[in-house]
Amino acid sequence: MTDLLKFDFCEMHIFDDYVIVIIDEGITITPKHNKELINVVETYFRNTNFVYISHRLNSYAVDPATYLETSKIKNLKGFAVVSKDYKAKSNAQVEKLFLDKPLEIFDDLIKAVSWKDSILYD
Repeated sequence: MTDLLKFDFCEMHIFDDYVIVIIDEGITITPKHNKELINVVETYFRNTNFVYISHRLNSYAVDPATYLETSKIKNLKGFAVVSKDYKAKSNAQVEKLFLDKPLEIFDDLIKAVSWKDSILYD
């Protein structure tokens, strides 16, 4: 399965056991944005463990309180950040402190998808 969902702040590429999210330029992600993620989880991953992959192609901000809500998603087993940008990677290191799930940072999508397999199937 691969579906593309578009929202007013991002696009989500849905796969069988992971989602790749590309947030739009200049957005500030807040806990209210989690409502969309929870709807996606309930629709596509109701009985499936999954990994969230944030493909950071654009520059945007994340309110750390968002991760406190994200941590409550029981079947979310890991969170990957993919970026070649130093600032995005530095931000992800700080974000890691607020997420109660494994969070890893990668330079490319292929490595993030491989890591997803190790989180879900090892």
